Amino acid sequence: MNIMIRYIKKYKKLLALNFISVFGFVIIELGLPTLLAKIVDEGIIAQKEEVIFQYAMMMLGIIIIGLIGVLFLAYFAVRISTNVVRDIRDELFAKTRTFSATEVNHFGVASLMTRTNNDPYQVMLFTQMLLRIGMITPIMFVASIVMAIKTSPSLSLTLAVAFPLLIIAVIWMAILSAPLSRRQQRNLDSINRIMRESLTGIRVIRAFVREKFQQGRFEKINDDYTKTSKSLFYLMALAVPAFGILFSSIIVAIIWFGTNLVGDGSLRIGQLTAFIDYIFHALFSFMMFTTLFAMYPRAAVSAARIQEVLKTEPNIVENDGGIDVSTLHGVIEFKDVTFAYADGSETPALRNISFKAEPGQTIAFIGSTGSGKSTLIQLIPRFYDTNSGSVLIDGIDVKDMNIHGLREKIGFIPQKAVLFSGSIADNIRYGNPDASLAEIMDACEIAQAKNFIEKKDGGYEHILSEAGANLSGGQKQRLSIARALVRKPKIYVFDDSFSALDYRTDAILRKELRKHTMDATVLIVAQRIGTIMHADQIIVIHKGEIVARGTHKQLLRDSEIYYDIAASQLSKEELSC
Repeated sequence: MNIMIRYIKKYKKLLALNFISVFGFVIIELGLPTLLAKIVDEGIIAQKEEVIFQYAMMMLGIIIIGLIGVLFLAYFAVRISTNVVRDIRDELFAKTRTFSATEVNHFGVASLMTRTNNDPYQVMLFTQMLLRIGMITPIMFVASIVMAIKTSPSLSLTLAVAFPLLIIAVIWMAILSAPLSRRQQRNLDSINRIMRESLTGIRVIRAFVREKFQQGRFEKINDDYTKTSKSLFYLMALAVPAFGILFSSIIVAIIWFGTNLVGDGSLRIGQLTAFIDYIFHALFSFMMFTTLFAMYPRAAVSAARIQEVLKTEPNIVENDGGIDVSTLHGVIEFKDVTFAYADGSETPALRNISFKAEPGQTIAFIGSTGSGKSTLIQLIPRFYDTNSGSVLIDGIDVKDMNIHGLREKIGFIPQKAVLFSGSIADNIRYGNPDASLAEIMDACEIAQAKNFIEKKDGGYEHILSEAGANLSGGQKQRLSIARALVRKPKIYVFDDSFSALDYRTDAILRKELRKHTMDATVLIVAQRIGTIMHADQIIVIHKGEIVARGTHKQLLRDSEIYYDIAASQLSKEELSC
């Protein structure tokens, strides 16, 4: 509830107008039976047409006032609730943007999507009900009870028996619905996760003929979601007839006792009619509040999930007040760096890593899968932070730098090429929003992407589908490289960014890169010996530790691990060179 109140409070003027509009609804609902009682007792029974006409005109005025109030109430409630859901989603997106990979992995992409889309929607539905029913029902209930007691104090005693039963029923519903709501949202997370995996991995699924397996996974979790939803909806559906029976019983009791009071002359027929109407409104208000109360557990679960994201402190804080690195030269130094993932793993991914790379140098990293190569280079732009030791650039610890300034000086090409929907030019400008078309074309020529781009309809304005699905893996990698080149950074980080290229394109691209990165520091992670054999220094990583370093020839002679990797890729003649 706190999170809803926090957002609703931002719209105090609209909230005040919403509150005023509530009285329009109360006036029409309680004013009409009051005037109707007077028409019956003072007009119809007394056969006074002028009295009937007078009260009828007053009823018409109340109806008009009430209608205006109801319309304004609906408008303000919808406006506030939609603004609230917008604000929540904006804040969630801004918060997740600050998350490091550690927090993203903790929540899971599917869960974060549900918390950004579905959970705020549930909060919006509850907020809308709260602003309408939540404001109307307490006022309507109190006013109805006051009017009922004023009309007949003795007949009002019937409520003393009814309301404790109603309160017990409401509490019982809340106790049963809360765990069902939590389970329903968890199942929705799982549905989103499986759906996302099935769509992104559709080629693999088809290649291994696992469609039925994926269908089974989805059906199982979907059935669980359906069963939970049915239980929740059955509970809500059961509440309506249950309360209906209870309400009817109360009305019957009032009519029974009321007719006796009319018979002995202590209550008039019009007053009994008005009293029944007041009690009906009191009971109906209570039932509507019960509906709101029944919705609360689900909204509370969603609000708690939203709050969990908003309260999570990112592992890596954006140090906007850090050291300005506008004059960065690009000298990179790792000093006794140790790093372990925050997943409870006892074995560090990296241990005691130390090396130095200077502008004009190309430093390459090679090793078996899972040895820690990609983890190592992700410490440079602070995707992760070290557990001990330091990553220095120009002698400054990256933790002390302005994080935006640091990343602006790095051209990072990830292992998996990531492209966005939009034109090719827009994707490349992601590296430099101010890049001209000429700069884009130069970057694409170096990245060996110019030829295939110019063959596309529209050339550089060719629209890519989601994640660049209408491009091959090699084409996506070349565009990723062009995106980094157009930035003209001081540091280039290639995380196995040549793996999808054929050998010829790989060789030409690296040759062109050397011409244009002579003043920059270049770090390359690769599996191919041919990609890194001309590097100034090759660092061999095994099980998170540096086990050898040197040039290609030195490592062939001195490192058994490197020699084994090379022997699996090179001919005997190339090994002997």
